[in-house]
Amino acid sequence: MPWLAVLWLSALVGCAQDRDEAQRAEMVRTQIEARGVKDPETLRAMRETPRALCMPEAVRPQAYEDRPVPIGYGQTISQPYIVGLMTSLLHAEKRHKVLEIGTGSGYQAAVLSELAGRVFTMEIVPQLARSAEGTLKKLGYANVAVRLGDGYRGWPEQAPFDRIILTAAPPEVPKTLLNQLAPGGRLVAPEGGAILGQELVVIEKSMDGKLKKRNVRPVAFVPMVRGESLPARR
Repeated sequence: MPWLAVLWLSALVGCAQDRDEAQRAEMVRTQIEARGVKDPETLRAMRETPRALCMPEAVRPQAYEDRPVPIGYGQTISQPYIVGLMTSLLHAEKRHKVLEIGTGSGYQAAVLSELAGRVFTMEIVPQLARSAEGTLKKLGYANVAVRLGDGYRGWPEQAPFDRIILTAAPPEVPKTLLNQLAPGGRLVAPEGGAILGQELVVIEKSMDGKLKKRNVRPVAFVPMVRGESLPARR
């Protein structure tokens, strides 16, 4: 390739990266921080995580819109504000091991990888699990492990977890996941059977194993399905 073409291509890539960084910064400022999410580490992680690159190419132009975006197979990538709110409520730190239920595009796991020591993320849709795993590896998130499986069962081999986050809504938080939450741990999840009746909840486990739950706000997530509930896939 002629050197002028190389210079032109490098400049084009640099401009695209600069534009994406500017869009991320604007998203954080106007959609997340302006709505009351003030945790500096959450804001930093969301400024640094390339949301567009975690999405299917066809919908990347919608990456920084103020709404959830379909990613295929009946799933969505959550609205940026909701990702920011749930991340800030989780209070993940470098000393923590985090379990995410519902990998989807891999974006929430990427954000969490900037904050936590290790992230274990589960996805029940095979195509999404493979795609997210490839995306996270390509983007260099080495502290994230992806597993194809039923989120209702959790990841017992890696339990207990300091933090657990659900990105799909069960009728109520499964006891299996509460059992995999470490003493002193925290779980953040949408909860409720019908989309219009869901609440975002925070559950904390005391050092003696007692659970304390509080409702944060109404939300609307895709339902969390069990493995046996899935239709046959070709």
